[in-house]
Amino acid sequence: IFAVGILMMVYVTFGGMVATTWVQIIKACMLLAGGTLVMFLAFGQFDFSYQNLLEKATAVHKLKDKLMYPGSLLADPITAISLGLGLMFGTAGLPHILMRFFTVTDAKEARKSVFYATGFIGLFFLVTMILGAAAITIVGTNPAFFEGGQVGGKLIGGGNMPVMHLAKAVGGDIFLGFLSAVAFATILAVVSGLALAGASAISHDLYARVIKKGTATSQQEMKVTRFASVGLGITAILLGIAFKDQNVLFLVALAFGVASSVNFPVLILSMYWKGLTTRGALWGGIAGLVSSVGLVILSPTVWVKILGNKAAIFPYDHPAIVSMSLAFFVTWLMSVTDKSARAAAEAAAYEEQFIRAQTGLGAAGAHAH
Repeated sequence: IFAVGILMMVYVTFGGMVATTWVQIIKACMLLAGGTLVMFLAFGQFDFSYQNLLEKATAVHKLKDKLMYPGSLLADPITAISLGLGLMFGTAGLPHILMRFFTVTDAKEARKSVFYATGFIGLFFLVTMILGAAAITIVGTNPAFFEGGQVGGKLIGGGNMPVMHLAKAVGGDIFLGFLSAVAFATILAVVSGLALAGASAISHDLYARVIKKGTATSQQEMKVTRFASVGLGITAILLGIAFKDQNVLFLVALAFGVASSVNFPVLILSMYWKGLTTRGALWGGIAGLVSSVGLVILSPTVWVKILGNKAAIFPYDHPAIVSMSLAFFVTWLMSVTDKSARAAAEAAAYEEQFIRAQTGLGAAGAHAH
């Protein structure tokens, strides 16, 4: 945790967007290549037959045929719907993904980037389906990957290790080392992108626009960016230590849940609703942030497992179904009750913005940074 945190601070503080972009490019290539290779090696043990793979997976798993039933991962429908909302709409609100649109020359290149990225992401999702089933069959029946050699007991390294063990099973220690390096590069790339997005928001939006009212120089913004990067890095290290025993899938879902509650409602309404005002966007974002983070703290995982309380105040681990709905409602309410001259001017400017967004007419070219 310390190593990743320090490297993240170095990358963002001294390398900026260029260094972060390159580590993300290298990570993506290594992850796609490594994951696909493990998939082919594992899939080959089942004669490249998905039916054979699933039959053997259900035969060795304790759930048997129920392994193929939907809903076994989550406890109840509310949790499933909430997680689904967060994963679907949170993707559109992740700041370190949205900022990639500022690294291309025009809207055409941005659409091409989305097209290629979606293709690679879809491919990797298919890869993970096979990896999961193969891990159940290959890793789940090998006593070498369980503490004390007890099959079905506690997995060595915890619940985040099945794919790593699968890499060792099909490719030996060398391939395990390669995939471990890929995992490290992936973690570094993701946290660097998040830190850069956060530091940029603090320096460019809060400091330059809110505190300095547009009078800050580029040197001042850069200085604030570096201090913010260090502060975010320290915060990330402390949170990483606090959540070190949690499954990474749960932590990812939390990030998506917050993004779906804070950024997505404002983004979608600004593009397709004429009545959105600055006041509505501000208060809607605040409502989404406070409710999503607050409900996560009050959830069973944090309130009980991490903070040690007896019972959770909020019964669900994933807050999106409540926090995203609240964000939409507050955004709508504060917008329709805004009768200021500024709100009227924003409504009048919507049509021009909508046409430019859909056609590109009147859009400015890329700026040098």
